Amino acid sequence: MITRETLNYVEFPAKDLAATKRFFTAVFGWRFVDYGEAYTAFSGAGLDGGFYRAALASTPATGGALLVFYSADIAATQARIERHGGVVSRPLFEFPGGCRFHFVEPSGNELAVWSESPAPQNDRTRG
Repeated sequence: MITRETLNYVEFPAKDLAATKRFFTAVFGWRFVDYGEAYTAFSGAGLDGGFYRAALASTPATGGALLVFYSADIAATQARIERHGGVVSRPLFEFPGGCRFHFVEPSGNELAVWSESPAPQNDRTRG
């Protein structure tokens, strides 16, 4: 049941729907349903949404919202992201309450991952 006035769905542009689908399936286990050639919906992300074909990207630097994933093992999550074609755009840094890094997925959208655990010793930086 949908509750009023809660976030329910998010949409992102995607230059390459196929590459974006492969990335999020491999890294985060998302499921996709295509609606024509220019739109794909995802589920299994905590917040459902979709990607629409466009030569745009969502980044905080251009005013886009920053969606942040939680990870209990941030080093393992970063390794999976990089192994499947994601690029770290802001290296791991600590903040009061945890640490996080930002990454760019294959279509150019920037997202982040955080954990309440301290940054791994060999990756500690201050942000």
